[in-house]
Formats: sequence, structure tokens, C-alpha cells
Amino acid sequence: MEMRIETAAMDALMVRLFDTIDEANMAWVIGADQALRNAFGPALIDLVPSYTTLLVHYDCQQLNHAGALTLINQALSGLKPVDTQAGELHDIPVWYDESVGPELPLVSKRAGLSVDELIEQHCNHDYCVFALGFAPGYGFMGLVDEALTTPRLKTPRRKVAAGSVGIADRQTAIYPLLSPGGWNILGRTNVPLFEHAKRGEPLFRPGDKVRFRAISREEFEADGGDTTPMEERP
Repeated sequence: MEMRIETAAMDALMVRLFDTIDEANMAWVIGADQALRNAFGPALIDLVPSYTTLLVHYDCQQLNHAGALTLINQALSGLKPVDTQAGELHDIPVWYDESVGPELPLVSKRAGLSVDELIEQHCNHDYCVFALGFAPGYGFMGLVDEALTTPRLKTPRRKVAAGSVGIADRQTAIYPLLSPGGWNILGRTNVPLFEHAKRGEPLFRPGDKVRFRAISREEFEADGGDTTPMEERP
């Protein structure tokens, strides 16, 4: 690991720890997150950890550029990885069906698997939450098995239903609300990702793990799931 610090704005610095995405990065990223929060204290406005970087947004009335650089270098000197087992493991029930997951046949065909085998593969891993973004509660997770790697849709949908579970390249994610999107949709969950946060916090946090669990239509409906088919096709 070779740390680099880049200027992102007059009151923000980007700390780059790695150049490639890897689940093993998160132990270092979360360790850096904790160290920087402690170091900046009330001078910190926001800290955004991601796959390989952390964006540090500080109060320039309390710190100047040089002071912020000094704090970062001091905080991350001798950085060590943390125990990523401390992150929460989320069990997410998913109804996998072509009516709500129209790319099931596409992804299974590309992977050379049956639809049932694809579902089993997607459920057979604890995915690391690398970062939050795009929409409130939207967690970018990975890495999916290389066999399931599928590029984003050439033409994004204007409307993707809340709870839609998708794949793009080697990442997987859940759409927390109705929104545009270009990921390959495999199914739908009824777990709320941001309503859960009545305190204004999302369900997932970077460093958490997510395991998907296939359920039947009957189970999905019994839990209040919306079975309205995905109408718009790419």
C-alpha cells in the first residue's frame, strides 16, 4: 500500500490507499476511517470511505490545507488493518424471478449456467459493502463470482423498482427507491434500505457484509413484497 493525498476541493482532500478494487482493502479503509475521524474531531464535516479511497471534507475555518495534510499524515502513520468481522452481516431475502428480474436469462446464459445455478451462485457469498452512493442507502457490493460478470445495460432503464437486486461487472447492489438504472436486474427484495434509518442513517455501512437468500413468491408476498412486473425493458 502506497498512500497518496490529492486535493479534491478547497476544503477536501482525497486519500488514495489502493489502485485496484479488492475485498481485502476494506480492513485498511475502515481502519483509516476510524483514525481520521479521531484525528479531525469537530473539524471534520464529512468522511466518505470507498473502494480504494477516503474523501476528507474538513472545516476550513478551523483548519487550513497544510493543517489538514499534517493531520492525515499523522493519523495514518503506521496504519494497520482492522478486524472486518466487526461489520454487521445482513441477511437479505430475494425473490428471483424473470418478471421482476428480467436479466436472469441474460446473465445465466453469459455465465453458462441454468437460472437456478445462477441464483445459487449469487447467494453463495458474503458480499462486502465497499461504498454508499448514487441514492440514499445504495450500497456498492462485491465481488461477485467472475463467471457472473456482466456489463451494464447499453441503454439504462428510466425506472427501476425499489428493492431491485442487480449486477454490473463484478458488483452487486439493491436499488433503495424507484430510480433510473443500468444494472442487470435479477430479482427483488422487500427489505427497506433507508426507511430503516428513521434516524437518517442507511441500513448498510462500508465494511458490512450482505448475504442474499432466495425465497419463493409466496414468502415475498407474505412479507408485503411488491410483485408488479418490471415493465420497461432496455
